[in-house]
Amino acid sequence: MAQRYVRIQSQSGQLHYGLLQPDYSVQVLDAPPWLQGQVTDVELAADAYQLMAPCAPSKVVAVGKNYAAHAAEMGGGLPEEPLLFMKPSTAVTAHLAPVLYPPQSQQIDYEGELALIMGDRCVDCSEAEASEKIWGYTIANDITARDLQRRDSQWVRAKGFDSFCPLGPWIVRELSPEAQVQTFLNDAKTPVQNGSIAEMIFKPEALVAYISRIMTLLPGDVILTGTPEGVGPLKIGDRVRVKIEGIGALENTVQARFQPAVPIAKP
Repeated sequence: MAQRYVRIQSQSGQLHYGLLQPDYSVQVLDAPPWLQGQVTDVELAADAYQLMAPCAPSKVVAVGKNYAAHAAEMGGGLPEEPLLFMKPSTAVTAHLAPVLYPPQSQQIDYEGELALIMGDRCVDCSEAEASEKIWGYTIANDITARDLQRRDSQWVRAKGFDSFCPLGPWIVRELSPEAQVQTFLNDAKTPVQNGSIAEMIFKPEALVAYISRIMTLLPGDVILTGTPEGVGPLKIGDRVRVKIEGIGALENTVQARFQPAVPIAKP
């Protein structure tokens, strides 16, 4: 089994990066692993910590329509260059944490996908250089308020709600270039999404190089690489599980987000 790198919160509230052991205890590191974190003599038992999102990125850069079949189901042709958008770092949430359904939307969709974790500062990189700066891989669910995406001229609101970027449950260093990405709802055995990362239009190293010519990528930053076809709506109470071969499964349950009603002042 590949080494699994996690980020956890101890019972005292301290945040740590660590190595997940077969018995689900965690060997604590003294720094993030992409910053040369070393193993300490601290080990936390499986019942002595809470699993958090596996990194705390300064930014999440995402890619739309990076699978041909998904581009077709969303309408329009294939992009000639990567279609970028961003999610705020506050959208990041953990494995088993709730996805909060905001009252502003009438339709939120799942979008299971592979996420890249940057291990080094990356600016104006070639594809070969970019490949060396990808530290690892995890699973993401690019939750989207589809009705707001259609309504707005840009995607900040539709993609940016708190909890709209589940990540996890851990990071691995290596991944098959043909790994399968599958999304399941509730107890269904048949996936609603089923694709291979080999089907990406723009490969991971090409995405990193392209983004690095626009903005500097920092260690721990996250790149969402796009979703295969089969995106669809979630309802309150749904349990959504994204599985990537060679990593594991990211699971979250949808809950209502309660907000006080605040009227919007009109001119």
